[in-house]
Amino acid sequence: MLIESPVNLTSYGLRGTLSNFKFSAFPYLLGLDLFNNSLYGTIPSHIGSLWRLTYLRLSANHFSGSFSSGIYQLINLRTLYMSRTQIAGSIPQEIGLLSSLNELSLYTNNLTCSIPPSIGNLSSLKILWLHENMLSGHIPSTIGNLTKLKMLVLSQNPLYGSIPTEIGNLVNLWALIIRETQLTGSIPPRLNNLTRVAVLSIGENKLTGHLPENLCFSGVLEWLVVDNNNLTGNIPKSIKTCSSLSRIRLDGNQLFGNISEEFGVFPNLVYIDLSRNNFYGELSQQWGKCHKLTSLRMSINNISGEIPPGLVEATRLSRIDLSSNHLVGEIPAKFGTFVSLFELNLYDNQLSGHIPQELGRLTNLEKLNLSTNNLSGSIPRGLGNCSKLLFLNLSNNRLGDSIPVELCQIRSLQSLDLCYNVLLGKIPPLIGALGKLETLNLSHNKLYGTMPSAFDDMLSLTTVDVSFNLLEGPLPNIKAFREAPFEALQGNKGLCGNATGLEACTPDKVVRKKGKKLVLLDALLGVLLFSLMVLGFCTALHKKVKNTTNEPRQVNNENLFAIWSYDGKMVYENIIEVTEDFNAKHCVGEGGCGSVCRASLPNGQVVAVKKLHTSFNGELADPKSFMSEINALTKIRHRNIVKLYGYCSHPRHSFLVYEFLQGGSLGKVLSSEEQAVEFDWIK
Repeated sequence: MLIESPVNLTSYGLRGTLSNFKFSAFPYLLGLDLFNNSLYGTIPSHIGSLWRLTYLRLSANHFSGSFSSGIYQLINLRTLYMSRTQIAGSIPQEIGLLSSLNELSLYTNNLTCSIPPSIGNLSSLKILWLHENMLSGHIPSTIGNLTKLKMLVLSQNPLYGSIPTEIGNLVNLWALIIRETQLTGSIPPRLNNLTRVAVLSIGENKLTGHLPENLCFSGVLEWLVVDNNNLTGNIPKSIKTCSSLSRIRLDGNQLFGNISEEFGVFPNLVYIDLSRNNFYGELSQQWGKCHKLTSLRMSINNISGEIPPGLVEATRLSRIDLSSNHLVGEIPAKFGTFVSLFELNLYDNQLSGHIPQELGRLTNLEKLNLSTNNLSGSIPRGLGNCSKLLFLNLSNNRLGDSIPVELCQIRSLQSLDLCYNVLLGKIPPLIGALGKLETLNLSHNKLYGTMPSAFDDMLSLTTVDVSFNLLEGPLPNIKAFREAPFEALQGNKGLCGNATGLEACTPDKVVRKKGKKLVLLDALLGVLLFSLMVLGFCTALHKKVKNTTNEPRQVNNENLFAIWSYDGKMVYENIIEVTEDFNAKHCVGEGGCGSVCRASLPNGQVVAVKKLHTSFNGELADPKSFMSEINALTKIRHRNIVKLYGYCSHPRHSFLVYEFLQGGSLGKVLSSEEQAVEFDWIK
């Protein structure tokens, strides 16, 4: 057949072999495109009968066998694409016969042996892609004959030896990419001749020596990627002033120098990684002027000083990693303005002060690691707004107060590490909302009480560590706790359960989980349920109620506030003031739906104030239980039941005010074996 125009059968769903195809029937065919089909078997040698062919693309098929001898009979070929075809064996010396080739693509196959020196005969070649094979041996020096070459990609092959100096002859080269090989030796100074190179990627090798002095002398270099080698020395001046750079990777070397002097302002810079080197000095304000910068990584160096305020001008940042340095001072609150930020790593420094509340504005944040610093104060409740967070690590700091219940809003969370802090209080009952959590570390804190029953629903949890706290009672009945090593459970007050090293739970271990409510097994405590409710133990949180009033409300009971000779608003303000807005340091206990604070009023009177938990949107979590407790205690008076003085239902604070009992709660007494023995039946 007299077919001269190209035949394009791209993605036609063709299946079968080419063994019996009569290529000789198409002697005038100029182009054949069989890309992305399901052809298999060997490429037949009689494909060489298409001697007029200038374009052949067989990529993305399932061929087997070695390089077909028929291919190098196609002496008029200008384009040969055979990538992702699964061919094996060596590239034959005869490849050099295809002297008309402009483009040769053999990447992602199973080719072995060395690159044949005859490849240097392809003097018209502009593109050579041999990456992702098993080619070994040296890069042939004859490759320097390909003076028209624009793209040379040899990555991900077990090549060894040095970069041939003859590559410096490729003056038309635009991209040189030789990543992930076994190359050794230094970078040839003759690479300075490649004045048109925009992409230089020779990372993940074993190169030594210094970076060439004039790599960006012509000002066209855009990508400089030499990561994970053994390079030493300073960064050349031509790189420091190369305004064309958009991507810099020098990480994983032994480069050194003052970080504040190594770089200027790069108007096109998008990505820079200087991690794992020996840079020192302080961060420059200049980084904030790289307005296109999205990723700034300088971890594991010797950088000191504070995080410069000018850095926050780089508002497009999506990744910041300054970990494992010697940074001091506070975390800038303006980091909260980086709305695109999805990774913030500042761990292993000497940062101090509080974690900024403003970090709660980072709604795209996926990874936050502030561990191993000197941070203090509370964990910001606003972090609960980081709804995309996957990884949260605040360990090895001096964070105090309780674990904010707002963290339980982060339904996407997979790893939570709060170990080695001074956290107080109970584990939030709503922790069961973290349905995707896989790793949890709360060890080495001061958490007390029993494990929330909500743990029983956390089936995704695989690794836990709650060691060295004040926890007690049965372990949750899930695999993560049952199979936890003793080291992850030790050092607590009285944990029990079917786990290595723990005592089995007995009836006198008063708490046991049943469904989603807390059941008391001890007969004595069963008699005293009502007293426990009065002292702070609530039912589960289910409903919400809104209160649009701006002032504390009075119940419909005219004698409720008779004990106070001044108005309720004044009492409200006094309580807020003396408890410092219910600061944890005034907390004397905590129950399922509220915490109890000790409040010393200006008139000398001491009262207990139980502040009710609110739901995620700031409303009262269980208004029915709130009102039931008020109604019950205003109608019942008994010498063994604590007195209710008053209450406040407010959009910001809902609390009950009780007589303060110096001895603590009944639950606290009964939890101590010594005190319980002294507490006879009459009492």
